[in-house]
Amino acid sequence: MHTTTHRHFFTHAVGALALCSGLALAQAPTAGRVYVSSEKDNQITVFDTAGQRLSAIKVCQRPRHMAFNASHSQIYVSCGDSNQMGLVDVASGTLRGTIPLGDSPEMFDLSPDGKTAYVTIEEESGISAYDLASKAKLFDVKTGGQPEGILVLPDGQHAYVTSEVANLVHLVDLVQHKVVKNIRVGKRPRRFVLAANGKELWVSNELGASVSVLNTDDNSVKTSVNFAIKGMRAADITPVGMALSPDGKTVWVGLGRANHVVAVDVASHAVQQPVLVGKRAWGLTFHPNGQTLYVANGLSDDMTLVDTASGKALRTVPAGRVPHSVLVQP
Repeated sequence: MHTTTHRHFFTHAVGALALCSGLALAQAPTAGRVYVSSEKDNQITVFDTAGQRLSAIKVCQRPRHMAFNASHSQIYVSCGDSNQMGLVDVASGTLRGTIPLGDSPEMFDLSPDGKTAYVTIEEESGISAYDLASKAKLFDVKTGGQPEGILVLPDGQHAYVTSEVANLVHLVDLVQHKVVKNIRVGKRPRRFVLAANGKELWVSNELGASVSVLNTDDNSVKTSVNFAIKGMRAADITPVGMALSPDGKTVWVGLGRANHVVAVDVASHAVQQPVLVGKRAWGLTFHPNGQTLYVANGLSDDMTLVDTASGKALRTVPAGRVPHSVLVQP
């Protein structure tokens, strides 16, 4: 009797332990993953942090920019051809829903509380705000032609937006829903990085072979960082994507058709030796430890892993047709 009772207790205890372990595994974020959006394959390719391909997640049409929610349990992805934001469940690796957007959504940024997405809508020359819980559009703000980059400031009340056609950066008041300042930068501005503890806004100028550095105190242009590669024409140096190193000391810039990335010192704005990667290097993301930079090469359909300490490419791996953006879950 006692033996039987003990056996039943042991069986139930083991079963309960297994159930709890399974729940813990199901709820924990999937660690050590790199996600790359592929515009032509309509999917997100999943790698481990060493660049080994693991799987793929089918999403909406022409996935572009991506971002995690605060808990890293969900990936938001803007889809330029289906005019949607895809909602990807990280644990299951599946598309669980979509949010309808405007015509040809490009980049987006989230409010500090994670409740609102601000999306640049290329064909409508403006940005639109969406409530992520209800999926409702909240408001629109008109900008110059072909808006792309957007950066919401930590106060949640303002955002910077690039206009590729107007060669402007717009300062948008998200409370009043209007542009409050236009800042002239280089030719065809694309993306942003907030550097120097928020005191500098870096703007990549695709057709200017440069980055404009703005003083965020008064939104004046502080300086311009110009790029040159030996034996290459300036017209072929097309900076777009940028990434700030986790220690805040360096901004890495993708030079597009020049097929290189380059590190720029934040304090001195000095340009370091360029690193050869793939064709049309645009999407850049750091591993949180700062040791590896992941570069999406849109025209060679691959991703290059760069060792930031040595300034050398470690390996290049196939990443689907026209890879756009990279996310890292450490």
